[in-house]
Amino acid sequence: MPWTTEQVIALAPDPGAAKAGRELASERRWTGLGRSDVALWGECKGSAATPYQAEVDLSETEPAFKCSCPSRKFPCKHALGLFLIYAARPAALQEAQPPDWVQAWLESRKAKAEKAAAPKKPAQPVDPEKAAAQAAQRAERRNARALEGVEELNLWLHDLLREGLAELPRRPQSFWAVIAAHMVDAQVPGLARMVGDLSTIPNSGPGWPDRMLARLGRLQLLLEAARKVEELERGLQAEVRGALGFNESKEDVLSEGELVTDEWLVLGRVVTLDERLKSQRTWLRGKTTRRPCLVLDFAAGALALDQSLMTGTRFEGDVRFYPGSKPVRGLVANRRGEYTKLETLGGDDSVESALNAYASMLAASPFFDRAPMSLENVLPHSDAGGWFVVDANGVAVRLAGGPACWRIMSMSGGRRMAVFGEWDGVRLSPLSALAGGEFANLQWLRP
Repeated sequence: MPWTTEQVIALAPDPGAAKAGRELASERRWTGLGRSDVALWGECKGSAATPYQAEVDLSETEPAFKCSCPSRKFPCKHALGLFLIYAARPAALQEAQPPDWVQAWLESRKAKAEKAAAPKKPAQPVDPEKAAAQAAQRAERRNARALEGVEELNLWLHDLLREGLAELPRRPQSFWAVIAAHMVDAQVPGLARMVGDLSTIPNSGPGWPDRMLARLGRLQLLLEAARKVEELERGLQAEVRGALGFNESKEDVLSEGELVTDEWLVLGRVVTLDERLKSQRTWLRGKTTRRPCLVLDFAAGALALDQSLMTGTRFEGDVRFYPGSKPVRGLVANRRGEYTKLETLGGDDSVESALNAYASMLAASPFFDRAPMSLENVLPHSDAGGWFVVDANGVAVRLAGGPACWRIMSMSGGRRMAVFGEWDGVRLSPLSALAGGEFANLQWLRP
């Protein structure tokens, strides 16, 4: 399937790289543009004396990138610019045999792949009893540290409530960062993320105290559940541990997780960045089962996030779900055939149906703070109260606002359309939209 501009932008490591890549997606900035069945290449004029040589390997499901520039981002702005030119105007790249510098890279990649696939020497035998004992000791130590973190956050939460909410808008970022760092040290990254989310609420506009109290109540419920996790039924135990940041290994999930076979719609993606770690949430939905699936990916430093799931596409395949009461997080275990273009977002025709689905998810696990919501046949609307999408019954859902809303409005042009995003119980943060056959990835347009 041909690449679209939105799909290429989704490969960018951050919004800054996406913006810079767009600026370089002009043929006048390039020389020697070319393409073959398996590669793209070109030389981009930059600040250096010699042009930067950028190349893209398209021989596998997931594209690979290389550039002679000193950037530590993968793909860099030059590789993105080259790929964007190809996605928008393939004829701008002349069909030809790859030049020597491209051919050398392609051959080195092929050699590395063959070496990785070669049989490896058998590992030294491991005493299973000793390995099990060591694993049990590690788990016990982590559980103890996690419980210490839970108790510390519980005390901090009670202190915050005793002091009241009025001063929170004037609190420095360090007020939140210190306790979040303690949660990381306690090996409960889920709690650290929740504290980080709390820090964004006090200055988020009218009604923030209500939103803060709702989030604090959900966090307190999780802390109480964590203290009594052994008393909960097995599925709920898994939900609590997952919310704290304990996760099953991918190997265990792929071998033992609940198997669901369907045609999966790749609806939207969110990438968040901090100083040490990039995280990515990719949302899928089964066309027949209507089962939502959240695929998480993490990358440290300059490592690239997995981009094999392309938003705006669909594929036949198998998904394995992590354990839980009504699990949402999963992994793609097997994909059959090629990606094809999305023709629908597989959403609900009314806001009422979407909210009922959200209520069902919340009843099964009250510990998540965002849920997928896909709405069909809605109209965007804005007034003094903010941005909304309105269904055929006149029922509205508030949008989080920002540049994505302007994109939705322009796509609609007065027509009904489909919108997908993350619902936090109050507002919908749009991640993608579909109107008149045009799919828009709104990830990089979020404020």
